[in-house]
Amino acid sequence: MKHKITKAVFPVAGMGTRFLPATKANPKEMMPVVDKPLIQYAVEEAVEAGITDMIFVTGRNKRSIPDHFDKAYELEAELALRGKTELLRVVQEVIPKNINCIYIRQTMALGLGHAVLCAKPVVQDEPFAVLLADDLLDGVPGVTKQMMSVFDKHQCSILGVENVPLENTGSYGIVSSTPFEPRLEKVNGIVEKPKPAVAPSTLAVVGRYILTPSIFDHLERVKPGAGGEIQLTDAIAELMKEENLLAYRYDGVRYDCGDKLGYLKAVVSFGLKHPEFHDEFATFLKTVS
Repeated sequence: MKHKITKAVFPVAGMGTRFLPATKANPKEMMPVVDKPLIQYAVEEAVEAGITDMIFVTGRNKRSIPDHFDKAYELEAELALRGKTELLRVVQEVIPKNINCIYIRQTMALGLGHAVLCAKPVVQDEPFAVLLADDLLDGVPGVTKQMMSVFDKHQCSILGVENVPLENTGSYGIVSSTPFEPRLEKVNGIVEKPKPAVAPSTLAVVGRYILTPSIFDHLERVKPGAGGEIQLTDAIAELMKEENLLAYRYDGVRYDCGDKLGYLKAVVSFGLKHPEFHDEFATFLKTVS
């Protein structure tokens, strides 16, 4: 029987230290790219893929995330009173009415693997997607929808990957693989943040995953790494001993919005595509380049 994915996990408990002081009181996932926060781009990508249950694994000082996806009675009433119907529509359509938002508190900062494990009571025995809002992926169709099509065919865990410069392998999980199908590789091994001299390849895992529920068993057993964190990469390495694991070279452009330069590139790129002012913005950029 083929499984259908209806749940997505968004680990949003991180402190965003690379963007301090901007993230002292505001979550990094709420940083805007033009007129939408990063987390909204990720949720819209999941909605496009047909996912209906959005599971946010949050931490302290993240209240603005559920507020963003909640109904804003006072704001909506004020916009309606002033006749600002277009802005009212924008606010009301932040998330479709058929979407369920579920919030789970990660009480301790124990890493990405622990954040995913926190979602087990809701995900239970279903395959699910994981989206990291830091990675803003611009693809048509969206990268999660692309990966769902692969899952529909192969019914196994899938990692979103891209080639990175050799000197940057120490910032990613790096896979060793063999060609399988167009854009697909069969993963033979995965290493977390290897030094360039020992990296098995330059094929890096980015912030998109489709995982089978078996990953939870491995997350519960895996030994904590540096800083006591539970690494998702370590659990995936164990999972692939029992199940097929594929790496998907997605079609799209990635902006690393956990990095200041990557974030600025995203703002410029999305600004140049914005229907309200793209031409004027392009003209302005010529004056500062």
